[in-house]
Amino acid sequence: MSVKYPRERATAGEKPGNEPEEVKLQNASKQIVQNAILQAMRQVSQESQHREERISDSRGGIQLGVGELTKKHEKK
Repeated sequence: MSVKYPRERATAGEKPGNEPEEVKLQNASKQIVQNAILQAMRQVSQESQHREERISDSRGGIQLGVGELTKKHEKK
């Protein structure tokens, strides 16, 4: 996920390669926010995946439990 922001234009007397400190700080802040969003998205995705695995495991456990009860009744 990449968000493009328009670059600030240099004012008269500034060289294009020399960004003012404020623009550098803005760009750094935008990068920090992008990284935080990506990390949060990954974390939510992982938690959802773990939740689905736990639900799947618990369903399997219930089915095994029912099968075990049937086997106990057949032995009697």
